[in-house]
Amino acid sequence: MRYERMPIEIESPEQMGYGSITCNLTESSVADATLSGLGLGDLGAHLAELTLAYGDHLGHPGLRDVLAADSGAGMVTPGSVLVTPGAAGALFIISTSLLQAGSHAVVAAPNYATNIVTPRAIDADVELLELRFEDGYRLDLDRLAAMIRADTAFVSLTCPHNPTGTMLAMDEIDAVIDLVERRGTRLVLDETYREMGRPEPLPIGAGRSESVISVSSMSKSYGIPGIRLGWLMTTDPVLQEVFLAAKEQMVIGNSLIDEEIAFQVLRRRDHILPGIRNGIDAHREIVTRWMAGEDALEWVEPSGGVVCFPRITADSGVDVEAFYEILNRNHGTYVGPGHWFEQPRAHFRLGYGWPSTTELEDGLANISASLTAVASRV
Repeated sequence: MRYERMPIEIESPEQMGYGSITCNLTESSVADATLSGLGLGDLGAHLAELTLAYGDHLGHPGLRDVLAADSGAGMVTPGSVLVTPGAAGALFIISTSLLQAGSHAVVAAPNYATNIVTPRAIDADVELLELRFEDGYRLDLDRLAAMIRADTAFVSLTCPHNPTGTMLAMDEIDAVIDLVERRGTRLVLDETYREMGRPEPLPIGAGRSESVISVSSMSKSYGIPGIRLGWLMTTDPVLQEVFLAAKEQMVIGNSLIDEEIAFQVLRRRDHILPGIRNGIDAHREIVTRWMAGEDALEWVEPSGGVVCFPRITADSGVDVEAFYEILNRNHGTYVGPGHWFEQPRAHFRLGYGWPSTTELEDGLANISASLTAVASRV
């Protein structure tokens, strides 16, 4: 493995210090939650009685029951679920289990950096399926088909997509599943933002085919990244055994406290999620109205998740580097610059689910002011 730190982590708010940021529009989740805010204020007494032994290596049985029941199709059983240290842990397990130096993988780009950087660290042959602004970041199935080789270990897609907030339609996912089945490879489907899908979450991919590996976590939709709790799902029992072996060699099992908190949250998700989704919709409308009045920016309107990926128009006269300098220095406002996703810095990820309404509105006003200030210099 050739480890290198990723810009998205080096320049993350938690590394910079939240106290130095006035308007944080970099985050790709809803607001960080508290146990009391999630209706779990009385959980402390329950955790106090929890025996802190090694847990089930697959993960909390009750948690896996809840996750399997959400698959809908009936193919996913509790034994199909492997609970991991966040979605990042799941993606690491998948890459290190299925790839080696020289292995071929097709990964959609732009993407969350781990989906690309970990395969590269293994010295895999990572071929990027570029999703283009001009195409509305839509998947080109013919281009994907042409990229799959006899030795392709997997195709990696994300839906809803990070950083653009676009979604695959169900028929597109079915077409990709049919493609990987026919070509004898697999689909790794990062569904971390699935519960933020519009108008409703799509079915879990792993419940549709043995060739699909689904990945998700508690970090984004529920705002609890601090418990480091994610999972992968596969209905291929041989592959699940390999993934379990990888997890056991990495961490043996998860934190029982993290698993118990996730279990209690998911048991209550029918009460928790509606309010979260309503808040996301309200903030998306604020961003949509703002974009309609911002001539220096263009975007592909998001259809899921809590992020979008606007870009500064080429004819705006905006000095991109000066824009970031003024936005950060003068306004204390931060977005995720394009280089976090190996894209031009004229693009930036704007997260609208994490900030309060006031912080979001102030941050958007600060972006507009910075664009105007820089454009007036040209």
